[in-house]
Amino acid sequence: MGFEVRLRVDGDDGTVIHSELEYGGGLVMVSQEGRPADARVWKRAMKSPKSLGGNTTQSIMFFVDDADAHGAHARSCVVIVEEPATHDYGADYWTDRSYGALDPEGHMSWVIQRLSTGKA
Repeated sequence: MGFEVRLRVDGDDGTVIHSELEYGGGLVMVSQEGRPADARVWKRAMKSPKSLGGNTTQSIMFFVDDADAHGAHARSCVVIVEEPATHDYGADYWTDRSYGALDPEGHMSWVIQRLSTGKA
């Protein structure tokens, strides 16, 4: 999706234990779902949407300069679940162009390009 890998920590079994991805000036940290043997309680509680039958309990939204170009590039590594579209929320709010995508583990992302801002 246009991210650059800043750090990748692989486990002995080849899984990615932790990674840090940069996009523009932002940083996103990503890890695998927890395992029963993890020492930390919060890590054991982390589940992938794949493990939950496709259900997701969160999504991430991030802004880009060109949602269409970003979406065209992202198609090689995600499933686009909502095609890029323009959404006008009225003169008091904003207009944006956005699309929705699922990563290989089923996590939902919304990619937004702000087109205009209103009075609010």
